[in-house]
Amino acid sequence: MRICALQMDVKAGDRAANHATVQRLVDKAVSLCAPDVIVLPELWSTGYALEQAATLADEQGDADFLRVLAQKNRLAFAGGSVLARHDGGITNRAQVIDSKGRYLAFYDKVHLFRLMDEDTFLAPGRQVSLFELHGMPCSSVICYDIRFCELPRRLAVQGAELLFVSAEWPSPRAEHWRTLLRARAIENQIFVAACNRCGVTDGTVFAGRSAIIAPDGSVLAEAGTGEEIIWADIDAAAVRHMRDLIPVFEDRVPGMY
Repeated sequence: MRICALQMDVKAGDRAANHATVQRLVDKAVSLCAPDVIVLPELWSTGYALEQAATLADEQGDADFLRVLAQKNRLAFAGGSVLARHDGGITNRAQVIDSKGRYLAFYDKVHLFRLMDEDTFLAPGRQVSLFELHGMPCSSVICYDIRFCELPRRLAVQGAELLFVSAEWPSPRAEHWRTLLRARAIENQIFVAACNRCGVTDGTVFAGRSAIIAPDGSVLAEAGTGEEIIWADIDAAAVRHMRDLIPVFEDRVPGMY
C-alpha cells in the first residue's frame, strides 16, 4: 500500500483556498506517485479559526469534496481533520473515505489542546476508531494525542497496524514531534503515517516535518518545512516481522500498569 502525505499551508477560515490547495496537491501526487491513501493535516479546510467554528463547522461538505477526489483518482483519504458538528457540539474530526467515495469511519480528537483554545470551542471525542484499508487494520489520532502513549497502545492492542496522524504542530516543538512519532511506532511495532501542516498563522510557525515511519522506527520518508508531498510503500509483513523478533505484546503485564 502506498501512503502519501500532503504537507500544506492552511489559510485560517478560508475553505475555498484550502480546497483549491488540496485539489492541486492531489493532482500532483497522483502524477508523482499514484498513491493508494492520502493523509492531510489537522483542520486542513479551515485551520485554527476556532472563534468562527460555529459557522465553519461542516456537516458534510468537506467529506463531499473528498469523496469526489477519492472516486476520481481511485484513492482513499485517511486522516486530515475538519471542524464537524456532533451531538449539538463541534469536534475536531479525522475522516476516512475509501477509493469508492464511501465514508468508512471517523475519529473525534480526544485530547484537546488548551494552548490553542480547543477546550473552549470544541467538544472532546469519546471513542476510538478502527478501520481497514487494503486489508490492513488502521486507526487515526490527531496532533496532541501522540503525547498520550496510552491511546496508540490501546489501538495497537485492538489490532491496529497502521496509525494515521494529522497535525498542526508548531516549529518550537518540532523535535518533540519527530521523537514522539518514532516512539509510538517503535513501542507499538506499527507503521505511523503523519501529516503536519507548514506555514504561519497569527505569528505561529508550523513545523512541517511530515513523516512515514516503519515498525522498527526507521523513517521511510520525511518532509522539510515547506509545502511538500512525501510517500512510502508499506507492507503488513513488516509488523508481523517486528512482533516476532521482539514479542512485546506477548510480554506485556497489563496488571502491573
